[in-house]
Amino acid sequence: MLLATGALATSQAFGAETEETPAAAAENPYERGPDPTPSSIEAVRGHYSVSQTSVSSLSVSGFGGGTVYYPTSTADGTFGAVAISPGYTATQSSISWLGPRLASQGFVVFTIDTLTTLDQPDSRGRQLLLALDYLTQRSSVRGRIDSTRLGVMGHSMGGGGTLEAAKSRPSLQAAIPLTGWNIDKSWPEIKTPTLIVGADGDSIAPVSSHSEPFYSSLPSTLDRAYLELNNASHFTPNTSNTTIAKYSISWLKRFIDNDTRYEQFLCPLPRPSTTIEEYRGNCPHSG
Repeated sequence: MLLATGALATSQAFGAETEETPAAAAENPYERGPDPTPSSIEAVRGHYSVSQTSVSSLSVSGFGGGTVYYPTSTADGTFGAVAISPGYTATQSSISWLGPRLASQGFVVFTIDTLTTLDQPDSRGRQLLLALDYLTQRSSVRGRIDSTRLGVMGHSMGGGGTLEAAKSRPSLQAAIPLTGWNIDKSWPEIKTPTLIVGADGDSIAPVSSHSEPFYSSLPSTLDRAYLELNNASHFTPNTSNTTIAKYSISWLKRFIDNDTRYEQFLCPLPRPSTTIEEYRGNCPHSG
């Protein structure tokens, strides 16, 4: 059943969406929503009202089902899509906050459950790709999605799975591992623009042995970035977090939607602050 979540609507008039579309489409057909501002990417909800639908594990194959969040209106055409995996022993509830937050900015978002909560990163990577295939080919919202504009995210082992998925499917437009964990530390094969998010206080996947070598191993010619959260832990991505949201939104918009309006939030590189321990990356971006 489709559940319209009217409470997720913003105060912006619906007419503003349709009035801006022709001008935006002339420059970049994938641009969605009004011009971004620091407050708009930090907001708990963005421009679009959001609806959601549950996907039973019994109706899919190869992963554990999940919840799809999507912009309610179809006035702006199709949207890019993102699949998100939870971490070891966790379910989709641990990353559910990202669903409406990203969808309200103009994406179809699929927070998934894995086949078992103990699945390793390579399995989670395959499940993310199967979830995207389901989303674009069989789901009730497939008509709202541009199947050429897809990305993956994940927490912990789901973050490790995000790297596995990007390695396996170079056509992905964006990848964001959140305090990722993987035995494999080297990812020179990845061709997908990748934002690595680590936490300075992570004792489960310490940045020195996970996020930092992940980032350093990515090709130097790749659009890549490393965001280390300040005063954060391995489980920081499991609750609503403005810093994770604002840079994830900017990264997804920049590379899934090719929306250069968001380049301003990524370049010049963000400086250390009360929420950012360190930020590295290549600027300007080429993608």
